[in-house]
Amino acid sequence: MRNFLLVTLGLVTLLFGACSLDSETNNYVNKYQLNEAYEPIIDSLIAEMTLDEKVGMLHGTGMFVSGGVERLGVPEFHYTDGPNGVREELERHSWKPLALDNDSATFFPTGSALGATWNKEIAQLYGKALGLETRARGKDMILGPAVNIMRTPLGGRTFEYFTEDPFLNSEIAVGYVRGVQNQDVAVCVKHFAANNQENERDRIDVLMNERTLREIYLPAYKATVIDADALGMMGAYNKFRGEYLCQNNYLNNQLLKGEWGFKGIIVSDWGATHNTKTAALGGLDVEMGTWTKEQNYDQNFMGHPLRDSVIAGVVPMEVIDDKVRRILRLSYNLNKMEDGRAKGELVSPKIKKIARDVAAEAIVLLKNDNSILPLKKSELESVAVIGFNATWKQAKGGFTAGVKAKYEVTPLEGIQNKLGNNVAVNYAMGYIQKFEEEGNWRTPNIDTPNQELIAEAVEAAKKSDVAIIVAGNTRETESETKDRKTLTLPFGQDELIKAVAAVNPNTIVVIAAGAPNDLTVTSQNAQAVLYSWFNGSEGGNALADVLFGDVNPSGKLPFTIAHKLEDIGVHSLNAYPGENLKVEYTEGILVGYRWFDTKNIEPAYPFGFGLSYTNFELSKSKTDKNSYTATDKIQLTVSVENKGETKGKEVVQCYVHDLECSVMRPTKELKAFQKIEIEAGKTKNVSLTIDVEDLAFFDESSNSWLVEPGEFKLLIGTSSRNIAQEIIISVTDK
Repeated sequence: MRNFLLVTLGLVTLLFGACSLDSETNNYVNKYQLNEAYEPIIDSLIAEMTLDEKVGMLHGTGMFVSGGVERLGVPEFHYTDGPNGVREELERHSWKPLALDNDSATFFPTGSALGATWNKEIAQLYGKALGLETRARGKDMILGPAVNIMRTPLGGRTFEYFTEDPFLNSEIAVGYVRGVQNQDVAVCVKHFAANNQENERDRIDVLMNERTLREIYLPAYKATVIDADALGMMGAYNKFRGEYLCQNNYLNNQLLKGEWGFKGIIVSDWGATHNTKTAALGGLDVEMGTWTKEQNYDQNFMGHPLRDSVIAGVVPMEVIDDKVRRILRLSYNLNKMEDGRAKGELVSPKIKKIARDVAAEAIVLLKNDNSILPLKKSELESVAVIGFNATWKQAKGGFTAGVKAKYEVTPLEGIQNKLGNNVAVNYAMGYIQKFEEEGNWRTPNIDTPNQELIAEAVEAAKKSDVAIIVAGNTRETESETKDRKTLTLPFGQDELIKAVAAVNPNTIVVIAAGAPNDLTVTSQNAQAVLYSWFNGSEGGNALADVLFGDVNPSGKLPFTIAHKLEDIGVHSLNAYPGENLKVEYTEGILVGYRWFDTKNIEPAYPFGFGLSYTNFELSKSKTDKNSYTATDKIQLTVSVENKGETKGKEVVQCYVHDLECSVMRPTKELKAFQKIEIEAGKTKNVSLTIDVEDLAFFDESSNSWLVEPGEFKLLIGTSSRNIAQEIIISVTDK
């Protein structure tokens, strides 16, 4: 029977498994929706399995592999770390690398860099490239994307996350997931859910009301399931409302698998499982990373203890069958069980180009006094490149899984590549990493500048036409397992910036970081400021492309940069890091720009902000009608003119303000955006669509989404604080 079904499924795949690409727009669509025609095969396989064989599939049998059933031709399932590159090969039963010569990969820009592109299409290309490399390495699932909200800029994994906004998060995440899964690779969206700090992450209990959960912390997860058919979800380390997330019945069963109809597997974060019965009944499908003596994985919570629980009647067989069914569903839908699976490619010219394009599009120009940028090579005789980060490679570092990068172009190398031998490049380190051990903390030294290195940097700046300081953080200062303690640039960089700017008026500061920093000194002293992120293997080349005008910068901030930490809601309310292993999200829905705009606090740089080498003007905004019902779509058009002399890209952003509501709502909420490229002197019309149902808030009294009739103001601009056009519409209940 099974052989017959396999033959017929070849035709089913031809009919329903097509992947299409519009070569003009790079608009990838889903390769498939989960193919229900596989379900009879899966049922027949499960019927042939013993209890031991079923349970053997529900836990790791190595550090990054879970069990199969050899007797029935069910292969093991192979995982790899992400989310910004495929991890090197490790020994099966340890974290020790195998030191192979063929497991290097591309280091892709990290999450906040991808968020800064504000480009849904390029997010899909990013996912495609990552999926190709994952398949080339023979893996079935990559552990990413990480879609947690940036609740506090101090969070150690902020660099992995996309944005502080649930809508922008969702749009970038959907593109990433579609791109990866089109290559016959499953994603594992993480860390589900409300995992927003590293401080006490293994034990902290997160408390928030249902509205905050639904409006801020869940939308990106929901979007990857509903809009992109995400095949994997990773349970986080922390607790939520008193229960660990890998065994949280409400989030895993009632919400994810029930309300959203998730058909994939929930995988534990490594070592995040705590109890056999609670995990099995709480929705966990595969336990990974639990350490046992002599690698006796059958002793894991989801091993022999689970088998014994079934025999004792504590865990129903139907629960086990559901978990096995989900794993098999992945294997079939990823073409793992038959021929024709994507082969992938590794560090190819196509992938290098995608990495460079993403990196260039992510760079945010924050300041450009006197139009010092772009630099003109023909007008330069010498350039000073200053900073530890100018030569430091970011692919590895910190506790988070790094990438064994095939190569990584540093900022210094990128600038040298661009200038060739025609312009002298004077390099000085300027500062160096230095850490202090404080118990479990490895704290960056902030207040002790290296005067000798600063003196060398000053001399290099004095004899150069332009001084480019590459400052910021490293993967050692932003890292899994620990949060930062301050927004101040570490290692005495502020003093370095002041000293260099004092002797060279043409000082440009480039911030390499994944999270916000205090840029007060930088902004006061530098002529130009750019955010260049942990920007991947092609990061140095991309930076040079922007500095010298081969690429017009179009990145926009995916987060708000505050003047000081106390301006941020979470810290103003003392709602971080919690007390007595509990943290209450008392700021509620006022996260990021929602807090700043609602409380009328001026940021240093607002959410969505980013300059260009040209100027854009928005005008003639209009909607298709003035009044809508809850089931309508708002069709919004806006005219965008490039009034400068350089081709460039702009991001049209539409925020919504509810003019009268029965509950508190933020002053602005992002509901639509579109990135568009326009030739110099030309005008284009941009179309945005907003579902009226997306104007809803979550009503806790009815436990449902509610669009209240009334007037809404559409705010159209180029950042949360730069609003150029306003339109008032009404929503009726008829």
